[in-house]
Amino acid sequence: MTDTAHPTHRWTVTPEDVTTPEAQRLLRDYYDDVANRYYRLHLGREGTPEELETGFADSPSDDLAPPTGVFLLGRHDGAAQSCAGLRLREDATVELTRVFVRPALRGTGGGARLLAAVDEAARALGARRIVLDTRLDLVEARALYGRHGYREIPAYSDGPYAEIWYAKELTPSAS
Repeated sequence: MTDTAHPTHRWTVTPEDVTTPEAQRLLRDYYDDVANRYYRLHLGREGTPEELETGFADSPSDDLAPPTGVFLLGRHDGAAQSCAGLRLREDATVELTRVFVRPALRGTGGGARLLAAVDEAARALGARRIVLDTRLDLVEARALYGRHGYREIPAYSDGPYAEIWYAKELTPSAS
């Protein structure tokens, strides 16, 4: 069923330079969104500007660029509204990170379009598998991953915010 109010063809996703101001704005909005959700859940408050700035600075995304990865930027009607990053790991595996769709556009097909582009980019990097870790409270993201073939796996990382791990095996593209 197609959502005629928000058709997915209004979304485009392309590889972008992670250092551009547009990419950095999206990454900052991603970080502010997930960090504030954490602060509200665990501390009952928003993060302070200083806490958010320090956290953003301590979470670089420089490796989401060739040759170690790729950064994807999603546009809705031409405006930057979503992003995702892939970083190379060993054994034909990439790690998915920084997945974000602006809250006002969630449910419009942007997440699905973004994950389709993630699969394409992962294959282009020679990957046969995508892994990711996330937090349990990021329920929208977890539901999105489940709808797109990701399955829970044992822990492969031990980051401070990694609470659940997923993987997706990629099928060869139908070229």
